[in-house]
Amino acid sequence: MKLSQKIEKCELSPIRKFYPYVVEAQKRGIKIHFLNIGQPDIKTPPVYFDAISDFRQEVLEYMPSPGIPELIEAIRTYYHRLGVAFDSGDIMVTTGGSEALLMAMLCILDEGEEVIVPEPFYPNYATFIRSAGGRICPIHTKPEEGYRYASREQVEPLINDRTRAILITNPGNPTGTILTPQELRLMADIAKEHDLFLICDEVYREFIYDGGELTTAASFRDVDENLILIDSVSKRFSACGARIGALISRNKALMEAATKIAQARLSVATLDQIGAAALYTVEPSYFNATREEYQRRRDVCYRKLKEIPGVVTTEPKGAFYTMAKLPVDSAEKFQMFLLKEFEDNGETVVFSPGEGFYATPGAGVDEIRIAYVRCVEELERALELLRMAIERYNNK
Repeated sequence: MKLSQKIEKCELSPIRKFYPYVVEAQKRGIKIHFLNIGQPDIKTPPVYFDAISDFRQEVLEYMPSPGIPELIEAIRTYYHRLGVAFDSGDIMVTTGGSEALLMAMLCILDEGEEVIVPEPFYPNYATFIRSAGGRICPIHTKPEEGYRYASREQVEPLINDRTRAILITNPGNPTGTILTPQELRLMADIAKEHDLFLICDEVYREFIYDGGELTTAASFRDVDENLILIDSVSKRFSACGARIGALISRNKALMEAATKIAQARLSVATLDQIGAAALYTVEPSYFNATREEYQRRRDVCYRKLKEIPGVVTTEPKGAFYTMAKLPVDSAEKFQMFLLKEFEDNGETVVFSPGEGFYATPGAGVDEIRIAYVRCVEELERALELLRMAIERYNNK
């Protein structure tokens, strides 16, 4: 039977594609150190579980398609603390940030239209864009240049009559790059001047290191019609399994269009919304402690990578990922070596090969993404295994 051309253009996730080989290695008794998936081990605040436990209703009913009022108000209050005002109609609760991204693409893209995205990028962006009939136009960046991209010289030559949006992650997944306020303002200016949407994925907003501060694009009121924010509780509250995100925009036409999709999928899971609303009541000290822990992990990860001969990397300033260029011919072949041939004291490591984070053919072949979401001791061991494996791989 024939499948759609749209789905044929989509790829399997480079983050999860090695799972069958992981299972086989575990069956052989190998302990796997996971550096591939952004699944933190930070404890989810107990208020989430308490709110669900306390929920009592005789019938678990459909909720309003835009989201329950309690959660929408909690999100509004959160942004108010950041100095940003949203109306309740500017916020739509979604099944994770993933649904928010897919909704945005379905609302703005026609067949063959383009979204400018700095590469390397979160690979699921490609799936969402292609599912909507669009294509990625990449801003190519380099590890040697710190994966910087926010300049007119890099962005404006890519704009044409098919361009509909610029999509950025700030702080960045997979690079950990943070835009300065001036760079973010420039991206907003470019979007406004060329009548484009600026889609800002800010789900890692709380995780900025070395005393840095993030400017949310929502503070630029002159781009209300252009701006689409993607938000989520997954990383902010270490609640990935809650599957609660938000599509946020002051563009009324866009939000009305997204409502059509929201009503078609009826509603987001009730209990997850109840729990997520409670998450927004946690004290700022929760974020301070979490940020400090991730910075410790960042420091270990960066130090250990710099100790490996031939590795090119840059210190991430936010999120909890980093990209690294390895002295190997192929990160995918090297990953297969790690899972099929390498072990040290019954242990090996899995990462995300970098090629799937690029749209440019051939880019990222020797790069990897590391998620430093495990404790310091595990990171130390995992990166030591990586060093040993590189040496053994190149001496085969």
